[in-house]
Amino acid sequence: MAASATPRIAESKLVAVAFSGGLDSTALLHVATRSGARVLALHVHHGLQPQADEWAAHCERVAAEFGAAFACTRLSGAPGRGESIEAWAREGRHRALHEMTLAADADLLLLAHHRRDQAETFVLQAMRGAGTAGLSGMPQAQWRDGICWARPWLQQPREAIQTYAELHGLRWIEDPSNGDTRFARNRLRQSLWPAFPAAEAGLAQAARWVQQAQALAAEVAVDDLAELATSQRLDLAALSMLSPARASNALRAWLAPHTAAPASLVERLLTEWRPGAALSWPAPGGALHAYRNGLHWAAAPTEPPPPATVDLSRPGLHAQPAWGGAWLVEPASPGIAPARLTGLTQRARAGAERFQRAPASALRALKKASQEAGLPAWRRGGPLLFDDAGHLIAVAGLGLDARAFAEKDELQLSLRWLEDSALPQREGPAEPAA
Repeated sequence: MAASATPRIAESKLVAVAFSGGLDSTALLHVATRSGARVLALHVHHGLQPQADEWAAHCERVAAEFGAAFACTRLSGAPGRGESIEAWAREGRHRALHEMTLAADADLLLLAHHRRDQAETFVLQAMRGAGTAGLSGMPQAQWRDGICWARPWLQQPREAIQTYAELHGLRWIEDPSNGDTRFARNRLRQSLWPAFPAAEAGLAQAARWVQQAQALAAEVAVDDLAELATSQRLDLAALSMLSPARASNALRAWLAPHTAAPASLVERLLTEWRPGAALSWPAPGGALHAYRNGLHWAAAPTEPPPPATVDLSRPGLHAQPAWGGAWLVEPASPGIAPARLTGLTQRARAGAERFQRAPASALRALKKASQEAGLPAWRRGGPLLFDDAGHLIAVAGLGLDARAFAEKDELQLSLRWLEDSALPQREGPAEPAA
């Protein structure tokens, strides 16, 4: 194990290292401090062991000996009733490491996972019936919320790390919970490696093959969704023409930004839908709706915002965070006179509104107008816009009310509602058009 096993890092850059005080993280911290970079050791105090305070003090001393800065976060609370201690500790540890790294203004976090950790993850995920995402194990490097979580030793055997630590006379903590067979990973360590000492390399290689398969599936999904979907609608009729494996892959990719759909939900969507069927499926955080041969995501409903005054008299993208979208204002004909858009009232439906789609069309109740326009029920909540005289100007999803159109010789602006998922990926409102 050589110092060159860590990534090349600019000397001026601050590098964070997750530091539990065990063998692996102690060796990684030692290597990182010898790289010439400024290093910050991050320790998470779980509060689960009587020695936890002593371990935190040990880690602070070792960090100082190595020439690294030190930060520590103590987790609050405890696992809930029936909650896995391992899962609770893992989630809290990841959150604390992320927050400490951001607070230090660093964007690189090194973790000491090695080849055996990867092999164990592969086996545990396989026993849970995981798909390719789970079987691919831990990535060598992954950007998450502005931080690169890097595992420089993921292909290194643990024996090499121990040899390095002993060669340099390093001192580390032995966590007694590592021998507790109540935890699945510990049972695996005590049974698998003694019986199959050569399995580690093969299982880790299997995880790398799955990572490639996962990457290929993601590329195929991008190509398929370019033909089948927008962020708001997936064409179920076209999806059904794909092979079962390819349809499942595309569906899971489309669902990913919206909800953490379990495999059982994906299977139900693919088997229960029939052309023309109007169906709904509950999902984490909301619901999925099949409507007019398209699949739509609807977040869990919330109370609509109270009425508010908005000024839409200038072209541009006018964000409405409380409503989860924005009004796009553009010069167009037919449209509304800008002077009429200065003091609009924006509110939810009250129940008696009527809408006119075109100058020659009949007035319709909003429910009827929405049905004619193919606007599904879960997208009919608004917002609605009214001028200072109380006349309906526009409805999200339906567009402008024809009764509000300006005269042909007047300057005109058109309004169009965009939900958050359909907004351009940029920060802040668009610059007003010239």
